[in-house]
Amino acid sequence: MRLLIRFILLQNRQGKTRLAKYYVPLEESEKHKVEYEVHRLVVNRDSKFTNFVEFRTHKVIYRRYAGLFFSLCVDITDNELAYLECIHLFVEILDHFFSNVCELDLVFNFHKVYLILDEFILAGELQETSKRAIIERMSELEKLE
Repeated sequence: MRLLIRFILLQNRQGKTRLAKYYVPLEESEKHKVEYEVHRLVVNRDSKFTNFVEFRTHKVIYRRYAGLFFSLCVDITDNELAYLECIHLFVEILDHFFSNVCELDLVFNFHKVYLILDEFILAGELQETSKRAIIERMSELEKLE
């Protein structure tokens, strides 16, 4: 199964984007528009509804952890549950490195967050699903610093 991700957004409740990674080319103005629209979609959505919502010709899968929304944009036919697991794994890995990750960790250590994301997802495709393998690679990279 090939999981193709169009973009990943981490946003707070106020709509401030803390991490944005695009795997499709978009103009800067279009990126800001997308970020605004995705935030409006997910922040006002009632928690009794699913974590999947149609977005233009794709769908956004999101999950809220504390005050942060983790959102992925994928093809309309892709498996939502696989992406929810993907988001959860990313949060678990962040929790491991920042011991209970918070918004400030993302702001002050953004380079490390992007590095973790690149170990996990590359060119919009899920590269590694083993938490242990990703943590081991990140530990090796930290030794080099």
